[in-house]
Amino acid sequence: MPLQAGIVGLPNVGKSTLFNAITRAGAETANYPFCTIDPNVGVVEVPDFRLSKLAELVQPQRIVPAAFEFVDIAGLVKGASKGEGLGNQFLSHIREVDAVVHVVRCFEDPDITHVAGRVSPLEDIETIHMELVLADLETVERRMERTRKLRKSGDKRYDWELSVLEELHRLLNEGKGARHRHWDEEEKAFLRDLHLLTAKPVLYAANVHERDVAAGLDHPLVRQVAEYAAAEGAEVIPVSAKVEAEIAELEGEDRELFLRELGLPESGLDRMIRAAYRLLGLITYFTAGEKEVRAWTIREGTKAPQAAGVIHSDFERGFIRAEVVSYEDLVRAGSLAAAREQGWLRLEGKEYVVQDGDVVHFRFNV
Repeated sequence: MPLQAGIVGLPNVGKSTLFNAITRAGAETANYPFCTIDPNVGVVEVPDFRLSKLAELVQPQRIVPAAFEFVDIAGLVKGASKGEGLGNQFLSHIREVDAVVHVVRCFEDPDITHVAGRVSPLEDIETIHMELVLADLETVERRMERTRKLRKSGDKRYDWELSVLEELHRLLNEGKGARHRHWDEEEKAFLRDLHLLTAKPVLYAANVHERDVAAGLDHPLVRQVAEYAAAEGAEVIPVSAKVEAEIAELEGEDRELFLRELGLPESGLDRMIRAAYRLLGLITYFTAGEKEVRAWTIREGTKAPQAAGVIHSDFERGFIRAEVVSYEDLVRAGSLAAAREQGWLRLEGKEYVVQDGDVVHFRFNV
């Protein structure tokens, strides 16, 4: 299944408007809580200027960008961990995604009701955070009870497991999430098995009024979110969901003109999509031929045979070697033939770790 980022937040912060702009999937939006009940899933293209440049060099029949999935999850409220506002259902949807895009309201609008009666980004963030913490506490306490029983068997494995759970329990009781501590690889594998909500990486989308879209991180409410995010090593993308919805309806020159009028080099959504992609440690490599120029998504650190397997399992199974040239070298050379003449096209074996921007041709035999 493709990797997914879940869009979360309190009701009426602009989640579904933002989701519509990202995917044009038409998730229902309205000015009342729980408008979105079932999680809507939308596939988006990952913006990458390198694709068009490669297409200029190769002149393929088609261009295929990398794709990423966003899930629109209904608004959480205080008490969600105890089932308030269909909370259990919504929390289960968050549990299934790989990362979280937390939409935070940073705008005043008397026509759009705030569930708490006032706009306070930090209080909103804490409300969501504490619901996830409380839900994780319940998960950890249940697992601790089970582990203590199993420990009576004398298996030392359960001593280690209980020590990790006790550390988790301490963190959660302090109001911190599982991601706020460094874990070794064995501990990370155990955490993945627990499916903790607070272990998921988070990106904050600060939703501002359309008149404030050019202010970016200088907006006072966005600054509050940025300071909070910096403390946990997270990223903040300022967006105006309303403006992004308008941008999504435009194409080509009309889109570029609208962005220039707003004083924006690119849309907030393009930045958000790329940030969510990075959040999961994803990178892109390319294949380039007469039939197509295509972007492929892999995890950072993926070796050549496994990268080939993303195209087809036969490529991995019968991997011989990879012909590799970096995007920068290929553009500098002007063609694959010129890159080969310059010695920039390399032959790499099974231990080669594919880099972001590599243009690759796999040789295989099955």
